[in-house]
Amino acid sequence: MRTTRTVTESRHFAIRSVECTDDHARWSDPEPARSAHIVLVRRGRFRIDVRGRGVTVEPATGYLHLPGEEMRFAHPAGGDVCTAVAFAGDELTPGDELATGDELTAGVRAAARSRAVRVDARLELAHRLLLRSGDDPGFAAAEAVLGLLRLALREQPRDSPPPGRADLAERAREAVLADPLAGAGLVELARLLETSPSHLSHTFRHHVGMPLSRYRNRVRVSRALARLDQGETDLAALAAGLGFSDQAHLTRVMRAELGHTPGRVRALLASGV
Repeated sequence: MRTTRTVTESRHFAIRSVECTDDHARWSDPEPARSAHIVLVRRGRFRIDVRGRGVTVEPATGYLHLPGEEMRFAHPAGGDVCTAVAFAGDELTPGDELATGDELTAGVRAAARSRAVRVDARLELAHRLLLRSGDDPGFAAAEAVLGLLRLALREQPRDSPPPGRADLAERAREAVLADPLAGAGLVELARLLETSPSHLSHTFRHHVGMPLSRYRNRVRVSRALARLDQGETDLAALAAGLGFSDQAHLTRVMRAELGHTPGRVRALLASGV
């Protein structure tokens, strides 16, 4: 039996938690893949077979599944809990624009040949952080997915290729400052700036010193502070106007940035303390 829960989803990718309680050594019937996806294990282990190539999947070894392929499963050790990152289109699909630079290209090719994805401690941490990025699928979750892919598809653990020019980071900064809702997410902003999401994310982090999602949140919190200082009382409307998924999302981001909730900030501003 397999139970699937969607952690976060956008037009470009979906992050799902999958729990399987199967317990059988025999191979399942072949299952086709509708899209590319990467699967990483949080608990347990199982076997996969693609075109006669078998891989044991466990916390130190994930797998890459390409669209159109058929895969069989066996669970000789009981159940497991996994995370599956599926790609709905080609904007973030492993093997296209993400694979800029020899290291990532080689990593994609190696994973495509063996289906196995080596999981070291850095990738396992990125995997677990990915499950906490659901509030902001357009930016934070998209950057988390790209960061996970860079780690999962690198040929060996060394630094990524040098990022692009500072003017790309500056144009992204200007776009966010002009409108914190610039584009519907990282993919759309990258399209607006005529680059790939991975290149934009990596370049921005290098030149600005923080992820694009963190910078965007900083700008949005600044706008929220200005509105609260002007007497805004409708926190739900404030959250929606600044592009947060809901009032609770605004509260979590403001607490992370300021150490205070919007209500507390409003009280502090009103009291002048």
